[in-house]
Amino acid sequence: MIPENHPRYHSLIVREQLVRCAKEGIVTLEGLTAHGRGEAFDYLMGEQTSPSALQAEKIAAALLLTADHPVISVNGNTAALAARMIAGLQMASRASVEVNLFHRTDERITKITRLLEEQGVRVLKGEAKRLLPLLHERALCLPGGIGSADVILVPLEDGDRCQALHSLGKKVITIDLNPLSRTAQSADLTIVDEVTRALPLITTFCRELDQEEAKTLSTGYDNKIIRKAALDEIIRRLTHALD
Repeated sequence: MIPENHPRYHSLIVREQLVRCAKEGIVTLEGLTAHGRGEAFDYLMGEQTSPSALQAEKIAAALLLTADHPVISVNGNTAALAARMIAGLQMASRASVEVNLFHRTDERITKITRLLEEQGVRVLKGEAKRLLPLLHERALCLPGGIGSADVILVPLEDGDRCQALHSLGKKVITIDLNPLSRTAQSADLTIVDEVTRALPLITTFCRELDQEEAKTLSTGYDNKIIRKAALDEIIRRLTHALD
C-alpha cells in the first residue's frame, strides 16, 4: 500500500502500474527502462507542466482538429499509463487510434488492443504492412491508419520512426520528456511533458478551440522556440537549485 500523502505518490503508482502491465505482457522490460529515463527529466522540470508545454499542448490540439486524417499511435507504455485518457482524446479530436510496437508480437497487439477497448478506445484493426522505411517492426502499420495519416500523435516515441514519418511528409506531434532526444528534435511539434499530464490537457483544448483559432495555431508556431523554452525552464530550475 502506498499512502496518498507520500511525496512520490503519483510516481510510485505509475511504477506499480507499469510493473503490473510488464508482468501481463503489455509493457516490455525495455519499456520500464525507457520510463525511468523519462522520469529523470521530469524531476528536472519539477514534475509539472511548464508554460511552454502548455502552449505546445494547445497547438497539438489545433493540429489534430485541422487534420484531414489524424491518428494517435499507441505503444505498450502509453496504453498501460493512459488508456482512458486516449479514449477521451479520441472522442474530442475524432482521431483514429492504431497500436504500433517496436517489440511486436500478435499476442502483445491483442493484449494492448483489449486494454484500450476496455477503456472505450476504438482501435483500428487489419493487416499491417511494411509502409515505413525502417528495418524493425515499427515499420509495420495499417494503410488506413498511420499509412494514410497526415497528422500523427506519437507519445513516448522512437526517434528513428519519428524521422521516417516526417520524411514521408506526415506532421508528427510527440510527447517526450527529453527535449534533447532525436524524437524531440525531428518532430514537427514537441511536447516536453509527462504523458498523463499532457493527454488530458490536449483533450481539453480540443474541446475548447474553435476552427478559426485552431487554424491560426496550427500554422503559426516554431518548434525550435518551443524546445528552447523547455530547455531554458530546466536550466532555470537547475540554477535555482544551486542558490
